[in-house]
Amino acid sequence: MKLKLRHIPLLVLGLYATSSSAMEPFVVKDIRVEGIQRTEAGTVFNYLPVKVGETIDDQRAAQAIKALYGTGFFKDVRLEQEGGVLVVTVQERPAIAQIEFTGNKAFPSDKMKEGLKQIGLSEGMIFDRSMLDKAEQEIKRQYLSQGKYGATVKAVVNPLERNRVAVRFDIEEGAVSKIRSINIVGNQVFEDSDLLEQFTLTTPNWMSWWTKDDQYSKQRLTADLEALRSFYMNQGYLEFNVESTQVSITPDKRDIYITVNISEGEKYTVTDVKMAGEMLVPEDELRTLITLQPGEIFNREKLTSSSKAIGDRLGNDGYAFANVNAVPEVDKEKHTVAFTFFVDPGRRVYVRRINLTGNTRTRDEVLRREMRQLESGWYAADKINRSKQRLERLNYFEEVNIETPAVPGTADQVDVNLDVTEKSTGSVMFGAGLSSSEGVVFGVTVNQANFLGTGNRVSAQVNTGKVNTTYSLSYTDPYFTPDGVSRGFDLYRKDVDSSSLDVGSYSTASYGAGVRFGIPLNERDTFSMGLTLDYTSIDLESDSPDRYKDYCDSTSGCDNTTLRLDSGWTHDTRDNILFPNKGVLQKLSGEVGLPGLDQEYYKINYQHTWYKDVTKNVTLMLNGELGYGASYGSQDFPFFKSFYAGGVNSVRGYETSAIGPRDIDSSTGDDFAVGGTKRVVANAELFFPVPFIKDSKQFRLSAFLDAGSVWGQSGGTNIEGNCDGASDCLRYSTGVGVSWYSPFGPIKLVLAKPLNEQEGDKTEVLQFQLGSQF
Repeated sequence: MKLKLRHIPLLVLGLYATSSSAMEPFVVKDIRVEGIQRTEAGTVFNYLPVKVGETIDDQRAAQAIKALYGTGFFKDVRLEQEGGVLVVTVQERPAIAQIEFTGNKAFPSDKMKEGLKQIGLSEGMIFDRSMLDKAEQEIKRQYLSQGKYGATVKAVVNPLERNRVAVRFDIEEGAVSKIRSINIVGNQVFEDSDLLEQFTLTTPNWMSWWTKDDQYSKQRLTADLEALRSFYMNQGYLEFNVESTQVSITPDKRDIYITVNISEGEKYTVTDVKMAGEMLVPEDELRTLITLQPGEIFNREKLTSSSKAIGDRLGNDGYAFANVNAVPEVDKEKHTVAFTFFVDPGRRVYVRRINLTGNTRTRDEVLRREMRQLESGWYAADKINRSKQRLERLNYFEEVNIETPAVPGTADQVDVNLDVTEKSTGSVMFGAGLSSSEGVVFGVTVNQANFLGTGNRVSAQVNTGKVNTTYSLSYTDPYFTPDGVSRGFDLYRKDVDSSSLDVGSYSTASYGAGVRFGIPLNERDTFSMGLTLDYTSIDLESDSPDRYKDYCDSTSGCDNTTLRLDSGWTHDTRDNILFPNKGVLQKLSGEVGLPGLDQEYYKINYQHTWYKDVTKNVTLMLNGELGYGASYGSQDFPFFKSFYAGGVNSVRGYETSAIGPRDIDSSTGDDFAVGGTKRVVANAELFFPVPFIKDSKQFRLSAFLDAGSVWGQSGGTNIEGNCDGASDCLRYSTGVGVSWYSPFGPIKLVLAKPLNEQEGDKTEVLQFQLGSQF
């Protein structure tokens, strides 16, 4: 017998009506609640849709019972009449007094309780037996995500006094299921090893305990199959297809076998690339954005990036919803394909409003002044992307998210919704570092990068090392003027003790105060200028080199006052400051001791660093540095301003400051580096990820080739192998290194070998630094 759906509401009302026992209508003079143990009577009165003085009949009684059932507090509700009193008799559902777990090792009990609370099962809540199956499935799902396919979960309910229950989940975790084999069937062009390199899933290896890449996941397998498809498509196999995938598990739930059946198809060549549609940007300009050219092997990555580049270019002119589709014309007999890029720019839109959320401490103006997209201006995708980059580089926020929804009811307006997640920008750090040149470095830094939410930076720093000891106090206003000119003030004291370096023995104590300005020339270029009054006291020992003593005799003595002018230009297009993958960094800086005081000299430095992402995970870095210094007037060039090379940050494999001319101390007979007024350094370095650690943003390996020379000072003539000219002093080295941005600060470890070591050179095979000194 079939029950029609329209009869169900009648049956439900009939069920409620039976609980009210076909009540005769009467006026309620009072209401009495019976059977409650934990629930307050006021709670029942609140949900009961009948009040004293009202008339109740069968229909209202059914409504009252339905309302009380709907609370979920009761498993039985009855209404009765005693004279003019409405008697509400209830039977409460039990409450969950406690939830326990047995046999769980992979997940802590408190974490599992938090997970069950998300699905509505927790201590103190009303017990609902229907939730047990859901809870069991949720717990089992968590174990499946860890590859434990043999895990079993059973819920046990024990009644307690006062209408309560205890829920216990008995868990048998079982062993972790491992992928024992990934078999690819149907490949003829590429070897299995080449295809398996595209997979993140793999069979057990020595790093699987850390990466968990030998544990099956349906989501990861789907991603791997898409990566395999992209690999073939980028090699020209337009018709590649995954025919089927089989995943089997052994009866003991320990071993998993994956079989992927593929069809490679033929390799296709591109015969023609055309454009069609509405060309609001000159076609010649759009064609330069297409990287897939006729005569090339088909490459899906190039095709996708070309469509995106055209869409982004249209987005820069306000066409936020431009649609670019590359439609293929396939010739299966000749195995060729032609593409037509259909361009639909859509309607040009402008930004109505920029909405800010999440900045509870940071003032709105701090965010708005970094925005390159303006309200009431045409939408520009490049300006919005640049705005996000500038906000991220502030380092005030953990996350910066920008959305551009269309304004409801309009066809030509969007809003820019900017949501940030703030992080702590103030810190008091006590730390220590270790360097092969500085030794142990102790430091304390009090820093507030976003002082009172204004975006101004205040910093006090103390760093003590074997060579350099610095005390400084600085304040920077990055927007001293509305157009982005920054102004900063600095107070410092810096002590240098060279006794542990391969240079002549001396020490200096410098005190100074200065003011500096930064002037943005455009989005990537900045010009800086500063003026500093510096007092430097030079302390020479009896065994200090004669050339140092001669310097003090030829000038006003070992105490010098300098009014120093600093200026510089910086061009920075790097995509990341910590671990760049592409972009250029150029720096031109100079300092001049202005005439009229004790030191009259100038120094010029130029650095050009170029990054190129050779592949997704491999980056090539080329760096070149030039330095030149001289004195003017009758003053000698200050020896403590000389250039040096060698060490972990210039030419690795040689001791810090060891490259260049050398001299002999007449009193001790020891030779030392004298530095120079000219310096050149060149580095070529290939960065790549640490094996078995994929997509790490903290580790990076490198192989490098360094070269550098310092000259311009005359060395001692009786030192074997000494050098005076640029070519004579040129040194090469090669090696490998690892960088780790650790919680304790950046760590750099280098293993280097000099390639043209000369007699008397000071070399180091292993060099390292820990802390912010590099």
